[in-house]
Amino acid sequence: MSDYIHSLSETVERTHVRYPNRYGLMLAGDLYTAKSMDRTKPQMAVIVGAPYGGVKEQGPCVYADTLAQRGFVVLTFDPCYMGESGGEPRHVSSPDLFTENFSAGVDFLGLQPFVDREKIAVLGICGSGGFALAAAQADTRIQAVITTSMYDMSVAARLGQTPEQLLETKKALAAQRWKDAENGYMPEYIPFFPERPLEDVPAGLEEPTAEWFRFYAVKRGHHERARGGFTTTSSIPFLNFHLLSHLDEISPRPILFVVGDRAHSRFFSEEAYARALEPKELYVVNDAEHIDLYDRTDRIPFDKIEDFLKHSLQ
Repeated sequence: MSDYIHSLSETVERTHVRYPNRYGLMLAGDLYTAKSMDRTKPQMAVIVGAPYGGVKEQGPCVYADTLAQRGFVVLTFDPCYMGESGGEPRHVSSPDLFTENFSAGVDFLGLQPFVDREKIAVLGICGSGGFALAAAQADTRIQAVITTSMYDMSVAARLGQTPEQLLETKKALAAQRWKDAENGYMPEYIPFFPERPLEDVPAGLEEPTAEWFRFYAVKRGHHERARGGFTTTSSIPFLNFHLLSHLDEISPRPILFVVGDRAHSRFFSEEAYARALEPKELYVVNDAEHIDLYDRTDRIPFDKIEDFLKHSLQ
C-alpha cells in the first residue's frame, strides 16, 4: 500500500509518470489501467484531480483504482508546486496554473497510443472540481466533466467577508508580500495539519475545521506531502479572478455534479449547477458529508459515474 490511502486492486496496474504542463513545470502522476485492457485499441480516459491541498495518493487513488477496474484509463497527478510535482517555492497555488494542470493531463493522455483523444473526461474532487470546470470552459478537448464535493476556490476566498473585512484581508496579504520580498521571495507557509497522523481529532474544533481533521489529520487520509493550506500570499490571485466566469460555455458537453446531502459545501455545486447549461445533472448522495466523497467507496456513486462517463464518451 505504501503511502497511498487505498489498496490497489490485483487487477489494476499503476505506473508512475512525469510530464510537463504548458509552463514547463514537470507534473508527477500515476497512470492506472486494468491489467486485462487491450492496449491495441484506443480507450476512454479520465483525469482525476485531488482536493485543494491534497495529493494523488489520497482521494484520487480511490477513484482511479475503481474506475480502472471498470475499463477506463485513469490519470491522477500532484498539482504543480505540490507533492512530487515540480515548482519552486513549494506550496504555491494559482487559479491559472491549477486549471492548466488538467489540460496538461489531456496533453499527456492524448499522446498515449491506447487512449482515444476524442474520449477524455475530467473529474475534480473538492477544489479540483472548480479547476476541472475552468479547464473545460476553454479546453474543448475535454468531453465531459464530473465534480464531487466541489469547491470554487475563487468564491471561497471571499466567502462571508464584508467589504470592510475584505479590505483588511487585502491589507494583510499586501503586508505579507512585503515580508516575503524582504525574505528573498521565500513566501510564508504555515501547515494546517500535523506532520504525523493523530489518533483522534482534537476536541473542541468547530466545523468545518473538525471535518478537515477527520480526513487529513488522522490515519484515514493523512499524508506527509499534504499538510494543508498554501503559501499565505497564494490567496491573492483567487481574490482577483473568478474561476467559473464562462461556465455556460462548456455546453453542449455534459457536466455531472455529485454532492453529499450533508455536505457543508453543497451550495457550491448547487450554484454552479444553476448557472451551467444543459446537459447537466446534480446527483445528491444520501447520508454523506463533504469528505465522504474523498474516499468512502460505500458513498461514492461509482455506478452513476461509470454510466455518465460511458454515455458521455461513447
